[in-house]
Amino acid sequence: MSVFERFLTLWVALCIVAGVALGHFFAPAFHLIAAAEVAHVNLPVAALIWLMIIPMLMKIDFAALGEVRHHWRGVAVTLGVNWLVKPFSMALLGWIFIGGVFRPYLPAEQIDSYIAGLILLAAAPCTAMVFVWSNLTHGEPHFTLSQVAVNDAIMVVAFAPIVGLLLGLSSITIPWSTLLASVGLYIVAPVILAQLLRRGLLKKGPAALAGALRAIGPVSLSALLATLVLLFGFQGDQILGQPIIIALLAVPILIQVYFNAGFAYLLNRLMGEQHCVAGPSALIGASNFFELAVAAAISLFGFKSGAALATVVGVLIEVPVMLTIVAIANRSKAWYERGGAVSRLAGRRAAAPGAALNDLPVLGSE
Repeated sequence: MSVFERFLTLWVALCIVAGVALGHFFAPAFHLIAAAEVAHVNLPVAALIWLMIIPMLMKIDFAALGEVRHHWRGVAVTLGVNWLVKPFSMALLGWIFIGGVFRPYLPAEQIDSYIAGLILLAAAPCTAMVFVWSNLTHGEPHFTLSQVAVNDAIMVVAFAPIVGLLLGLSSITIPWSTLLASVGLYIVAPVILAQLLRRGLLKKGPAALAGALRAIGPVSLSALLATLVLLFGFQGDQILGQPIIIALLAVPILIQVYFNAGFAYLLNRLMGEQHCVAGPSALIGASNFFELAVAAAISLFGFKSGAALATVVGVLIEVPVMLTIVAIANRSKAWYERGGAVSRLAGRRAAAPGAALNDLPVLGSE
């Protein structure tokens, strides 16, 4: 691990402080950058996300995607947590904390709107940043891509009914432009570009691909930090103007993220799934599709609503919190692999004639 990676937590903290300060003192410049968007998808942030996720996508061999079926346990856990647990646990936490514990400290007229924003935030899993988190946990890239693709397909038909059920609205307006733009910008386009780069490098030999991935590594982490500066810069005045409200809204989001990540991680361990799948599964299970959430909140409740603010708080804490989950997953790998079910299935895979196919390469092995 490089010095840069070893002190990543410090760099993240400095970038958060720098983002808030720059957003406050250079607000017009950040407003200009924030306005560069298509269907509520910010283009500068999208470009930075490309730099973060393309290295992982370059490691994907589409010929090996069929082998993801060996990780059916991880797929089942992730889908269950994403669609059967996460939206409903967030609704419960919102009602407990925003509607109950913190009610005296929040504007009474915005209580229901805050809860609605939290529900919108948790109703759809992330489609882009999970590639970054998976990469940092040395996750299985084929599993990650397949899981994101399945979630996106489910999102098209499940997002509106789940939100409608939890919010009690008979008709939910889905921001289709944001959904389609996000899928195109964060999945389709970078996958195509990454595969073109991969094929071009492999023509020169595996060493060329490995060398390129090593060279891109620091660029990806730098893009992650730059993204933090932009996200916190966009909301610098909000953070300084409403720190108490933002802190209170962050509480149920933090509990929900850590609960769902831990739940998915433990379920994978109990089912014997490999750690290279359990890490991404936990992170996908806890992630939020904040672009879609923000767009839906603005569409349904208005730009200055409590719902919009609640989804923005989710944006602000997403990166720092996910980095802590990455650290926990990496540091607990030895404990995870001592699990009885994990050890038994690992032994079976090693003894099976097709073991080489069952154990797909993990990040860093190329």
